[in-house]
Amino acid sequence: MKNPWLVYTLARLGVFALVLTGFLLIGFGWLYSTLIAAALSLAFSLIFLSKQREAISEGIYERVQKNKTTGIDDAESDLENRKLDEEEGVQAPASDDTPN
Repeated sequence: MKNPWLVYTLARLGVFALVLTGFLLIGFGWLYSTLIAAALSLAFSLIFLSKQREAISEGIYERVQKNKTTGIDDAESDLENRKLDEEEGVQAPASDDTPN
């Protein structure tokens, strides 16, 4: 799998489901089983899924850097900026992507 978000999420949910099922089959109450399963899946992810977490953080960092350099292509934001410029009396450049 190429997507680190998917790998991390599925691994963490899988560990949670396995631990929860195990505790429920043993006879623990559902609340305690859920809390223990959540804590153990967190511990598992911190210990064994560091590679996936690093890949996710690199992806986030790259996306943020790309958005800082190129800007976010968002037609609604462009429209808002044009309206604010018109209110301030600044002539906004014409654009072809204006909604009709």
